[in-house]
Amino acid sequence: MAVDTSKYPAVQGKNLILFARKLSEAKTKRGMPVPYQTSIDFEPQRDKKTDATKDGYVSKSSPLQTDLKLEFVNNWSEIADKLQMSLFNGDKMEFWIVNYQRRNSEGKAFAYYMRGTVSEDETDGDPDDVSNRKTTISVEGDPVPGWTALSEEDEQMLAYVFYGVGEVGETAKNDGTDGGGTPWKAGDAGTGTPYDPSATPNDSTLKNQ
Repeated sequence: MAVDTSKYPAVQGKNLILFARKLSEAKTKRGMPVPYQTSIDFEPQRDKKTDATKDGYVSKSSPLQTDLKLEFVNNWSEIADKLQMSLFNGDKMEFWIVNYQRRNSEGKAFAYYMRGTVSEDETDGDPDDVSNRKTTISVEGDPVPGWTALSEEDEQMLAYVFYGVGEVGETAKNDGTDGGGTPWKAGDAGTGTPYDPSATPNDSTLKNQ
C-alpha cells in the first residue's frame, strides 16, 4: 500500500532546529535558536541486559539514556556563548528540538524538551574555512514530547512536562504548559499538519495560548 505523502510528509533535516536557554533565566527569557546550525544528533537509547537463571534467561531494561550533539558555525550570539559557559560553569540548560514543519491544530510546532549541561564543546579553526563548533550535551532524565508556540520573531528566523520556548513568568506550573507549551497525549501519535505560514496565528494569539 502506498504511503500518503501529503498526510505523512518525510521529515526534512533542515526543519529540525535546536533551541536552548539557561534554566535559571526561564522566568524572563525565551528559548533561543542556536544560529547557523548544520547538524543535530538526537539519540535516545535503552540498553537491555539478559541474566541467566536456573529457570532460563531473564531480560531487563536499563534507564533511558539520551545523547544530544549539535554542530554549528561558530558565532558570538548570546546562546552560543551560554552553551560554552554551561561547560565551564556547570550551568543547567533547557533544550528543545523543534520540528518547524509539523504543527498541531493550534499552529504549535512538535518538539522534544529536555534539560542538561554541556559536557564537551569542540572548536576548530582551519585557516581556509569558517570556524565550527561541535557541542555535546549530557541530558538529565527523559526527553519529553509536546507542542510549543513560536513567536512571530521565531517564525521569521526559522523561515530564513513539556515546556514551550516562551518565558515561564514569575510562577512556574511545572505541568508541561509553561511557556506556551502543550503536553503530548497518546492520541497525538501520527498527527500533525505541514506548516503553512499563511495559516499560522499571529504572535499575539500565540502568547495567549
